[in-house]
Amino acid sequence: MKREFVYAPPKAPLSYIFTDDDLIIVEKPSGLLSVPGKTEPDCLEARIRADFPEALTVHRLDMATSGVMVFARNANAQRHIGLQFEKRMTEKTYLARVWGQLAKDEGQIDLPLITDWPNRPRQMICHERGKTSLTEWKVIGREDAVTRVELYPKTGRSHQLRVHMLTIGHPILGDRLYAPENAYEAAPRLQLHAHKLKLRKPTGGDWIEFVSPCNF
Repeated sequence: MKREFVYAPPKAPLSYIFTDDDLIIVEKPSGLLSVPGKTEPDCLEARIRADFPEALTVHRLDMATSGVMVFARNANAQRHIGLQFEKRMTEKTYLARVWGQLAKDEGQIDLPLITDWPNRPRQMICHERGKTSLTEWKVIGREDAVTRVELYPKTGRSHQLRVHMLTIGHPILGDRLYAPENAYEAAPRLQLHAHKLKLRKPTGGDWIEFVSPCNF
């Protein structure tokens, strides 16, 4: 389904969680692109470079998703953190509100994903050509017609959490690309937030965890 969209990113100042000689940890607001679009230069990367001109992108969050993002301040840190993402060494926790009541309190979704090319940027399940995609989930609260969950992506595919939850019958509220009308209209924005990110510091190798409070 196609819904009208106008890019109108929030204008509030950025909230930095942590900075040192290697890292910039920031809270990405919902509605702001991580990196420039084809016709939209305003993005998190550009705003951070206004404060830290040396900032280098390491990973991305969907425009509608909020929460913890990490940028590097030098090439060595970018390689170090990039490899951690590539080798699935980071630990990520997302919070979401999904439509309906999940029957169980926890579980996992192991369904391969591939780009739905005629309908880009949508992704879809494809058992023949899709890439391995694994999400673990845990219920942390229940409302009348909504379940609040923690999501633990074990792979980092595009739109993984959104498509996985949709496929098991519980789309994320406010999802413009995937949610049916009732779930889309149940929230003013995508109810998906990158809550925690745990990784090893590029210098010294110590584990460090960053947390972004959820506002929904």
